[in-house]
Order: sequence, then structure tokens, then C-alpha cells
Amino acid sequence: GKNEYDLLVIGGGSGGLACAKEAAQFGRKVAVLDYVEPSPQGTAWGLGGTCVNVGCIPKKLMHQAALLGSALKDAQHYGWNISQPVHHTWSVMAQGVQNYVKSLNWGHRVQLQEKKVKYFNIKGSFSDPHTVRGLTKAGKETVVTADNIVIATGGRPKYPVHVAGALEYGITSDDLFWLKKSPGKTLPSFILYVSLECAGFLTGIGLDTTVMMRSVPLRGFDQASHISKKKQICFTTQQQMASLVTEHMESYGTKFLKRCFPTKVEKLKSDRLQVTWKNAELDTEETDSFDTVMWAVGRAPDTKTLNLETVGVKTSSETGKIIVDASEATSVPHIYAVGDITEGRPELTPTAIAAGKLLAQRLFGQSSELMDYDNVPTTVFTPLEYGCVGLSEEAAVQRHGSDNIEVYHAYYKPLEFTVAERDATQCYMKMVCLREREQRILGLHFIGPNAGEVIQGFALGIKCGATYPQMMKTVGIHPTCAEEVTKLHITKRSGLDATVTGC
Repeated sequence: GKNEYDLLVIGGGSGGLACAKEAAQFGRKVAVLDYVEPSPQGTAWGLGGTCVNVGCIPKKLMHQAALLGSALKDAQHYGWNISQPVHHTWSVMAQGVQNYVKSLNWGHRVQLQEKKVKYFNIKGSFSDPHTVRGLTKAGKETVVTADNIVIATGGRPKYPVHVAGALEYGITSDDLFWLKKSPGKTLPSFILYVSLECAGFLTGIGLDTTVMMRSVPLRGFDQASHISKKKQICFTTQQQMASLVTEHMESYGTKFLKRCFPTKVEKLKSDRLQVTWKNAELDTEETDSFDTVMWAVGRAPDTKTLNLETVGVKTSSETGKIIVDASEATSVPHIYAVGDITEGRPELTPTAIAAGKLLAQRLFGQSSELMDYDNVPTTVFTPLEYGCVGLSEEAAVQRHGSDNIEVYHAYYKPLEFTVAERDATQCYMKMVCLREREQRILGLHFIGPNAGEVIQGFALGIKCGATYPQMMKTVGIHPTCAEEVTKLHITKRSGLDATVTGC
């Protein structure tokens, strides 16, 4: 018989909602199925997915809270009389952030209703390639059939299950943003970007914060060598660009346990958590107690209950993510996937939204346009932000060869830092270019204030094939940090044994 819907979207996050609403614009009958499984600590939330509830939105708002704390310190240098010490109240911030998130949850439900998209708050699984079954909270079975199905269930944080007590006593970012009380002395463990972002704003609002890192920070971002200003001499080092972020955080007050990994977590009679870890550098076992332990060991695709193997949707044996082609199609005709659930795609809200919209346009709007995943800008919202677009230096070398890469880079000092006498040692930028002919820009990396805003502007030019000479002809807005990108003249050949020129 005829299926009930033209399109069923499983997952009410950024990509899924964008796809559903776009399909509805073409007059199609659309349904969205979404259900939030509470975290091991019991945290749950509403419609909108990771970004809205436990990701980009609450993270950026709490990052802003920390920036305001830094601004209060700077304000005294600019003549503002602010009584010391200043005090931050977690519950006030949390209530404001959580209220805003709840307004977004409600807004998404209203938009679906306005666009006549049916919303099912159920946890479903495939029973055949066109049918999804699920139970409501009341235990009533619901069956939904559709001609086309889009999987957009995203991912959930993983726990280090090999660490005794990790699941019982630790939290993840799924919980942190919904805490009613201050997390107190906190240990974010493992050095993924979310760990640094959370550690940054926790330190910024005055909490005792220690990050445990087993290896390099910000794995997957630019890790290549750069010029050091030590003793005012230009020379190459093996210091990773990503480490500038952690260097600033250390000077900012965040503590780091480097080359350490946890082995167990125990709850004390005082309700504090005692963490035991191995120091690989010293080959010692160490302990300390914390109020909160937060795990940041990556995210796993949320596919366990979907019953994908029954309908033949293929997944990666390494990551568990769904394998898709350039059109977001899975191994099963009429079943598609978008967003964090898909193999080889950036785990970013804007790419999921764009991919979802384009998929709906191809299915129902006579379009053939595919999502372009090259030159997607992103930013890590640490106290000193790190924004980038395009290739890292290592990726450029791997793709084009070290002899074909030229890197322009420099340190700079934001004008805002001068009167406040803030340290600008880690404010740094790098432009990775092809050496041949017009020197096309392959990647831009920027560490400094408002990095996201800076990179967003330059991303358009790089997407359009901007070159180094064109960048140098661009008139900068004075006096801004972004202006410094248009004046990059310090160069080096790419590679670990590079020779610095132009210093």
C-alpha cells in the first residue's frame, strides 16, 4: 500500500530539522521522529539536537560569561571603578542559559507545526526499509511509513569504560550545561576541543579547573611548526600551533596534567571524587580529589536502537558511522543520512543544516546541487579563540608536497590588549599557500580574540579561490586584529626543517 509520508526524518537536530522544514516547503507530507535518551546521570532535554541543547549554543553563552569576567579585569585599566573581588554565581548564569535553550526547543516545535510537519516524540527503529516503529513514553506503539527516510540522529558522548568508576561518577558535556549547581573544582579529562572549551569558561568564571591530557591538544587541527619569538630571535621549533591555545590557558589559570591518563574514580565520604591516574612521563601513580569529573573522549554515533543491519544500511567498522555517497545516500535506496552520523563529514552544525536543505531540494525540488565540504570554517571557543578554514599545514604538505607549499605567518598584538597590559604571546596567524603561480590560499589559521568572526569573513574569499597577492592588496580595517591577516609578510618554507625568511 501507499506510505503515509513522503519523507520521514529520524532525529530532531540541526540537520534533520533543516531537511524536514525544507521538504515541507515543497508541499510534501513530512514527519520528524525524535527522542532524547537521558544521559547516564539522568540529563535530558527537548527538540533541537546537540547544538541547541548541549553544544554550540550553551557553550558559546558560557564562553561569553567568562569573557565578561576578563573584561571586568581589563575595565580597571580603562578607568572603570569596579570593587574587588568580583564574584560569579553559577545558578544565575545556568538559569539564563537554560531558559534560552528551552525557548529554542519550543520555537522548533512551533516551526514544525506552522510548516505542517508531524512531530513524533518517540524512539524508533526500522522494521523494514520503509517502516519505523517506536514506543511513546506511555508505552503505545506507533508505526510510521515513508517513501524516503533520512537518518540524522547525531552522536552522544562516549565514556572511558576501561576506567573504574567513570560511568558511575563522571559527567559529560551532555550534563555540564544543565547543572543547577556549580561544578566546583573540576577535572575535564582527555584533550578534545570540547574539553578545552569547557575548561576555558570554567576557569574564566573562577573555578579551579585542571585538564588531563594524554597526548597532543586539539588533535586534527593544525599541528605544524612555527616561528618562536623567544629572546626576540626568529627560529623554527617543533612547538605545535594548537599548543598556543593551551599555553594561553595555562597563563589564564587552567592547570594541565600532561601525559597523564586516569585509571579509576572513587567517591569519598565527603561526596568528592578521588581520581587516580598514571603519569606516563614520570612513570608514577598520582591522586587528587575533585567535585566534578567530566569526560571528553569523543562521540559515538547514536545508531544502537535503529536496527540498521536489518534493512541493510552499511556502517563503518571503525567508527560505527553511516557510510554515504556524495548525495548523502546510504547503501539502501531511498534511505539517506546527514550530519554527525555520517562517515567522513565534519561534525559541525552549519554543514549538517546545509546538507539537509540540499538533500530535500534534490529529493523534491528538481535540484542536483551537492553539498561542498571543502573550505568549511570552524572555531574552537577557548579563552583565546582558534579559528581556521581550509587545510592545515600538514594536510597541505601531504596533498601537494612540501616543496610546493609556502607559509606566511606572524605574531601580533591586539590593540585592546595594550592598555590592559594583557599578554599577547600566543596571538598568532598562519596562511598556507601554494607556491606556484598565483599562490592560491589553501588554509588560514587565526588565534586571537573573536577568531570566529575573523575567519567567517575570510572564509568567503578562500572559498572563491583567493590568492596571497589578492590578500595583500586587500585594505584592512584599522585598527583590528583581522587587519593583520592582510599584512602577513613573514614567510617560511613548509616542513619541520624549514628555513625562516623575511624576519
